[in-house]
Amino acid sequence: MRIRLLIALLAFSWSAQAAYPEKPIRLILGSAAGGSVDVLMRVLAQQLSTQMNTPFVIENKPGASFVPATMDVVKAAPDGYTLGYGNIVSLAINRALLPKLPYDVEKDLTLISNCVQVFNMLAVSNDLPVRSVQELVAYAKKNPGKLSNGSSGNGTTGHLGGELFKFMTGTDIVHVPYKGSPQAINDLMGGTIQVMFDNVPSIGPHVKAGRVRGLGVSSPKRAAQFLDLPTIAEAVPGYETNSWGGVIGPAKLPKEIVSRLTDEIRKALAAPAVVERYRQLDTEPDGAGPEAFLELVRKETPKWAEVVKKSGAKVD
Repeated sequence: MRIRLLIALLAFSWSAQAAYPEKPIRLILGSAAGGSVDVLMRVLAQQLSTQMNTPFVIENKPGASFVPATMDVVKAAPDGYTLGYGNIVSLAINRALLPKLPYDVEKDLTLISNCVQVFNMLAVSNDLPVRSVQELVAYAKKNPGKLSNGSSGNGTTGHLGGELFKFMTGTDIVHVPYKGSPQAINDLMGGTIQVMFDNVPSIGPHVKAGRVRGLGVSSPKRAAQFLDLPTIAEAVPGYETNSWGGVIGPAKLPKEIVSRLTDEIRKALAAPAVVERYRQLDTEPDGAGPEAFLELVRKETPKWAEVVKKSGAKVD
């Protein structure tokens, strides 16, 4: 009798796991619609929807250094139907920048797969009379405190990348945080702010269209889609920043669901349509699993803590 009961329970457990997913999956993004995170994850979500035969419903919850969006994931039921986007900000930078972080990355979340690696571009308003990084540094030194660096929010690489740039060049540029890249880019085009360090996928199209002027990229080598732009490091030796991010879930997410999602994400990132679109956006697909994702977080946290300390960056 006990053996029959055990077999029945195992069969039920297997069928329940095999049925996942049975309903739409929420994917919460701490990014405004149209920002680089939104653009990149919609590409991935569309492919995952096709593969898994269920809708992935994007929810944008921008602002406050990704904290509100992350907390929605922390508080969700661990059933695989509420996932989120965890990145360099929410998983690494916030641990050094925010004194009262309301979640513990390693206790309150399940890291599923890091999906992308993205670099930034330094861009300026067309009204600003500079056409190179060297000219920007010279202009900023002649006009201390008169230039504004708009970012997609406190703690982002647009924020800290700007703080690092100021520290390394000895310039005084005022940080202005927004609730997302699209709003900041609009003000950059209008001349309300003069400088941005923003992800290539979001700022790149505006540079190509001539709406703002690109000066350099934050990667160690030139971006494939912007070979005419130098690296920032060519003018500021040693300067480099990059963004990364992927899919997370609440703590205690069943291993079977984590494994299924990890496999599906790797498959999706290798799909020709995703590979081509990411190539166009100068984005490198990753696909690292839970262990490698956690190792990345542990490696990056002290690195960015040092940037916060050296630059004196703080929440504005």
